Amino acid sequence: MPELNLEPQYLCDSAALQECGDAVMFEVMEGGQSAQAFAVRFDNVAVAYLNRCAHIPAEMDWQPGKFWDMDKRFIICSVHGALYDPPNGECVSGPCYGANLQAIKLLEKDGQVYWYPSERFQPLF
Repeated sequence: MPELNLEPQYLCDSAALQECGDAVMFEVMEGGQSAQAFAVRFDNVAVAYLNRCAHIPAEMDWQPGKFWDMDKRFIICSVHGALYDPPNGECVSGPCYGANLQAIKLLEKDGQVYWYPSERFQPLF
């Protein structure tokens, strides 16, 4: 069994994550397969989630990197319109009400954003 990599992974410069702007997309390994993840900024805090709806295992962006509802208050699933609270990924409206997106821990330091691998999410290499 390969050793887990738990070292922070560079994601982007802080400036790339604009308040309620387009997401920064990145790939992770989950269960031995590549999976898409995304990072966004809301209330000046960077957050990241696996790009997979809590209702059905489908990618949520309606165009690459586009995750916001029209008011830019919620992350929206383009498949069925579920709305997720950006700070914690909880579904606040839709068929998966109360379920959560799968969070990926971020660190923002010295103008750069890093993501933390875990037992579940590992770097591709």
